[in-house]
Amino acid sequence: MNDHTSEQAAAYRRSDPAFARWAEGYGVIRHNDETQAAVYELAQSLTSRGAAGDAVAFYDLLMGLDRLTSAALWLVVHQTYARNVYLDGRALDTEDFKVRPEGHTGGSLNMVPAYAGYLGANVLTGVTRGWLMGQGHCVAAVDSLNLLVGNMTAAHAARYSVTDDGLTRYVRDFYSYRLGRDGRQDSPLGSHVNVHTAGGVSEGGYLGFSELQYVHMPLPGERLVAFLSDGAFEEQRGSDWAPRWWRAEDSGIVTPIMIKNGRRIDQRTTMSQQGGAAWFSEHLKLNGFDPIVFDGRDPAAFLWAILEMERRLEAAGGSVQSGLGRYPIPLPYGIAVAPKGAGFPGEGTNLAHNLPLMANPRIDGRAADLFNEGAKRLWVPPADLTAAVTLFQQHETSSRARERDHALAHRDVPAAKIPDPPFRPVLEEARRALEGWTTASPMTAVDRMFVAVLEANPGLRPRVGNPDEMLSNRLVATLGRLKFRVTDPEPAVPESIDGAVITALNEEAVVSAALANKGGINLVHTYEAFGSKMHGAVRQEIIFANHCLEAGRPQRWLSMPLILTSHTWENGKNEQSHQDPSMAEAMLGEPSHVSRVLFPADFNSAAAVMEQLYQTHGQIWTLVVPKADVIPDLLTPEEARTLVKDGGLRLDWAGYRREQARLILAAVGAYQLMEVLAASRRLAEQEIPHTVVYLLEPGRFRAARSAAEQTHQASPEVIARLFPAGVAPRLFVTHTRPETILGLLGPLHTGPQTAGLGYINHGGTLSTPGMLFVNRSSWAHCLVHAASLLQLPVDQVLRQDEREALAGKRSPHGLIIPEPVS
Repeated sequence: MNDHTSEQAAAYRRSDPAFARWAEGYGVIRHNDETQAAVYELAQSLTSRGAAGDAVAFYDLLMGLDRLTSAALWLVVHQTYARNVYLDGRALDTEDFKVRPEGHTGGSLNMVPAYAGYLGANVLTGVTRGWLMGQGHCVAAVDSLNLLVGNMTAAHAARYSVTDDGLTRYVRDFYSYRLGRDGRQDSPLGSHVNVHTAGGVSEGGYLGFSELQYVHMPLPGERLVAFLSDGAFEEQRGSDWAPRWWRAEDSGIVTPIMIKNGRRIDQRTTMSQQGGAAWFSEHLKLNGFDPIVFDGRDPAAFLWAILEMERRLEAAGGSVQSGLGRYPIPLPYGIAVAPKGAGFPGEGTNLAHNLPLMANPRIDGRAADLFNEGAKRLWVPPADLTAAVTLFQQHETSSRARERDHALAHRDVPAAKIPDPPFRPVLEEARRALEGWTTASPMTAVDRMFVAVLEANPGLRPRVGNPDEMLSNRLVATLGRLKFRVTDPEPAVPESIDGAVITALNEEAVVSAALANKGGINLVHTYEAFGSKMHGAVRQEIIFANHCLEAGRPQRWLSMPLILTSHTWENGKNEQSHQDPSMAEAMLGEPSHVSRVLFPADFNSAAAVMEQLYQTHGQIWTLVVPKADVIPDLLTPEEARTLVKDGGLRLDWAGYRREQARLILAAVGAYQLMEVLAASRRLAEQEIPHTVVYLLEPGRFRAARSAAEQTHQASPEVIARLFPAGVAPRLFVTHTRPETILGLLGPLHTGPQTAGLGYINHGGTLSTPGMLFVNRSSWAHCLVHAASLLQLPVDQVLRQDEREALAGKRSPHGLIIPEPVS
């Protein structure tokens, strides 16, 4: 701040009594000269433009904003420490304090002026913006302000009100840990943003993902304020790339604001150690941002920053569209500087992260005195609070939505129009003979179907998240149509300023681009082994979508495919780091009705999966898809569609004397099916009755863990058809680790008469047949287990030389697996 700014602010105070009254501040809320000057100039600008907003007088709103902010700070500290709330502001006695205080208090206190400023910006402009909070543990700020202004979801409105009883129930619900009669969490409050947080779109429990997503979230015409964490800056790389992705032509207005409070719980953030806000401003400039540093303790500073950042971004975007500028534009970025826990005793200390007082006020008199002294400075008389709140409830004046109903929180995308899949013919004689069949890449089916869906739905904004290779993973048509988004396209390369493929060597960043695009249509792919790097971001979406479903508010964004290709069994050439089915296994652990994990067996089944995917909502479909073009065309279009509908299929063209079957061979995965079919042929030669089953979606055969998951399970009729109770011997051959599938398929397990084969953590520089062999999943290993389950001598199904190869006494090449091609 310089002398000129101070002189300016003083002159404004002398010239405008209303401005001067606001400039005096309120309680702990102070307005520095820099903020005063900026706010005065904003008032003049709004007046000159005739901006009406919600028809609330400018300085009346700002003075009300101070009082609302102070009251919310008061309520936040009560959430942490108090079990009783008194609107008359009396000092709390011993019994009024909680036995065990809890809360992320410091960060929540810092979020109060931020969210209050957001509310004020909406009133001033008559526009309801979306909001996103990366530090979801600061939810007390948002819930408290929403309660005070009456911006609540039904669950909150039914329990809380601005009365002694209503606020007492509110603070007692915070970290109550109480279960209701139904055995579920009783309180609609959470430690993080949840489905009952008005306007919440993300839990914000995984630091750093909001930073990656905000720039991709709003559609054209929408506005989003993203509150970000300085701790997340060092937690997750990739947010620096946001200016590379924003385009005025297909993106809404975004205003990212970092709450820079300098603590990473037990120590200072790396940013603080490297030079604080000044160092970070230079860092932002080097990465294409336009930083704005302001007072993070003042709600008016947040209000001004939001509007100023929007003005700059609109101007920069307009400059490009008029031909005077070029992308990337300098993306405005706010840095709100405040000590952790500003406004209450203990601010700026390590303790401020959670419990800013030195001790528990219920048992420590000095802590009780500190609480009461701090709360007294924040208390707002009820009449003043009521008058202030009224200013934030004038939505009808500008016919705008309530903040709980902002556009991003209520996506409702109609099911996509789906053209007929490009199914391939199946040679019946070839598949019965298990030779002479045609082959194709299942990934090519995914590619063709995705492009066909895009063409049939031009109104949906597409996003493809791609961390590395597109062409080698067979997404050729997709790349040709959408192109990589870059700022300086190279000739004769599939790149474009307005490309829709978001590519960076960072799995978290690219999956976030698609997860954020809930108003459009998306696809993500990655090498299977690297899918685990996406897991946290994807799991956060699954959790939130499932909680919304449980709350009776199913998500209406189009389901998204997460495609794992170059997978474990195809990536032998790249050593064991590239041979890992962990992502599919992790996704199988999530709720099966939200996290659907599918293993297409061939081109037609991949096409049938894509046919259904975009007709569903609020789900993540993890597709483990082979990319090699050697996968046989096995399933007719009708069979492929039945497979998708039922989750599994008995292959009636395979097996032997199926009605008298003594054994079920079940495959999960395309290469596993080929081994099972080879084993089936040998069993048929020995006239051993058996059936062959393919499981596309194993999660539909688990023991349901919730009512919603139960509705997604395969029907009893399908289960009885695929796994008749009278056939106990069962061998599951799976793409994943066998323990995962055997545990998942507990209801199909028949004790010692069930066995499983799959990935057992063996690998190296190997071919696909070599990978199958060293993981004991080849057709020959299938026969060893089949003989054991049927209590037959192994020499009935395997020759001596084959048995010797399995026993490590001779090379398997030429006997069980092909000779390598040199």
